[in-house]
Amino acid sequence: MTFRILLVPGVNPDRWLRVWAERLRDVPVELVHASPDEAVPLLRSGGADVALVRLPAVGDDLSTMPLYTESTVVVVPKDHVFSVVEEIDATDLDDELLVVPLDDQLHWADAPGTRFAGDPVPTTADAVELVAAGVGVLVLPQSLGRLHQRRGLVARIVRDAPGSAVGLAWVTDRYDDLTEEFIGIVRGRTATSSRGRGAPAPEPTPAKTRGKGSGTGATGKSASGTSASGKAASGRGASGRKTPTKGSATPRARKPRPR
Repeated sequence: MTFRILLVPGVNPDRWLRVWAERLRDVPVELVHASPDEAVPLLRSGGADVALVRLPAVGDDLSTMPLYTESTVVVVPKDHVFSVVEEIDATDLDDELLVVPLDDQLHWADAPGTRFAGDPVPTTADAVELVAAGVGVLVLPQSLGRLHQRRGLVARIVRDAPGSAVGLAWVTDRYDDLTEEFIGIVRGRTATSSRGRGAPAPEPTPAKTRGKGSGTGATGKSASGTSASGKAASGRGASGRKTPTKGSATPRARKPRPR
């Protein structure tokens, strides 16, 4: 049995995979890579158990859990004016030519600047090539900027641009204990609080044993000196007469007084 995790470009699950390997050593993970457009259909068809995708992932048959939101960056040539700063404002893009590929993951509908009016650009990789050739700039999620990093280009954060949300998705009707385990890992649930297969086995409860001084001796008498019949040990013998106890004085017989 394997657990299949679908990934779209730019998403890195390494920290969660390390925890999975520690807790479920008998269940290997298979990573399934897909383009953003292929990810949800592949998940629905059974090609993966869960998927790390860019949100929203639309469909009544899907359950999703938001994880984090990435910053947006602009990719420009190294000799561009943006290269001398660490961050820019969105309004700084007003005079720029924006290259927007068909697989754009930012979906910034009202982005400033002018859209590239040439032939459609199929992929982000193609858009990066145009920027490297000096044609416009490219805005995209930060992880994709790192993924497509190349010599001659730099990426700078756009402070007030919309971010790109990343989340976990699964088909609701196929939810199982392994999916539950992965959700717990992603949420940071510890091994002791895990509700899935990775939860540690409960420790056996030690059997209760009677020790000395438990209150009842072998004869059935309690520590208070009461026998099993409920009578207190009053110091009387078998005849019912009171017998002297150790350390007490024995009364002497009185001599008759002379008349």
